[in-house]
Amino acid sequence: MAKIRWSHEAECWLKEIYKYIGQDNLSAAEKVVAGIFDKTQILRDFPQLGHKYREEPEGDIRILLYGHYRIAYMITEDSIDILGVFHGALDIEKYLP
Repeated sequence: MAKIRWSHEAECWLKEIYKYIGQDNLSAAEKVVAGIFDKTQILRDFPQLGHKYREEPEGDIRILLYGHYRIAYMITEDSIDILGVFHGALDIEKYLP
């Protein structure tokens, strides 16, 4: 079972999502953030679940969908690194390493 690690940037994106949705509905914000977090936990057992976005020397960057959000992650030898959580309308290429 792979270990899941959240990058600082991914944690910041998640906090921003919470703050944005929470302006209108705190309950909905909690539900969305919990749903995103729960979705990433599936990767422990099924790391290849998301579609391959691109290959990097460090590992494959893959995208997992949750509602209107795309969860970018990289599979490395010993972990799954969550790189960011992006709204579907964003050009994630601007934000990925």
